Amino acid sequence: MSDSSHPILEARDVSKSVSGPEGKLDILCDVSLRIMPGESFAIVGASGSGKTTLLGLLAGLDTPDSGDIQLDGHRLQQLDEEARADVRRRLVGFVFQSFHLLPALTAEENVMLPLELEGSPSARVRAREALEAVGLTARRRHYPAQLSGGEQQRVAIARAFVHAPRVLFADEPTGNLDQRTGHHVCDLLFGLNRDHHTTLVLVTHDATLAARCDRGIELHEGRVLTPVQGNNA
Repeated sequence: MSDSSHPILEARDVSKSVSGPEGKLDILCDVSLRIMPGESFAIVGASGSGKTTLLGLLAGLDTPDSGDIQLDGHRLQQLDEEARADVRRRLVGFVFQSFHLLPALTAEENVMLPLELEGSPSARVRAREALEAVGLTARRRHYPAQLSGGEQQRVAIARAFVHAPRVLFADEPTGNLDQRTGHHVCDLLFGLNRDHHTTLVLVTHDATLAARCDRGIELHEGRVLTPVQGNNA
């Protein structure tokens, strides 16, 4: 478990580029940040600013071309894919704009899936507790196609949180939802952050949502433009 006096997530001079038809394209340039355990942290910027790329690097889904990323003391770029996957399984939860639920599984079975993959003997009990926490006990036997968009996102949140991750990454989690439903989903995310001391890293283009976070950064063309100070909501 992390020392609360040290960052749970730190990036130092992180850069990432891709090769395109016109040559090298810089996606991120010398990005640095520090996130403490239990913080809510926003990464904001216009489309194409590098937000999602940065989230993927912080979560160990990809590796930077240069720089250093540490997640709960693990230097991600020094690990192979199998080792990074193990770190993600133990420490990280994800909530995406697209819900990524398996259509052939019920809400309960979708939430159970990460627990079953790790061999948990109490997968069903824990999944039901997670669905209860997001207010979906009555919908646990329903399939994704039988759920509204907001309900599907709440199932995705339950699945992301069911194994008690240290860090919850949310990439535009309200992008496919109406304003009222999106507000409820955000309340759930910030409630998990507050009540369980789960570090929340939120990628968004919504300045109002970002302002609910403790701190954050704004990206512009792959560079940190300015810090974002939130309302500590």
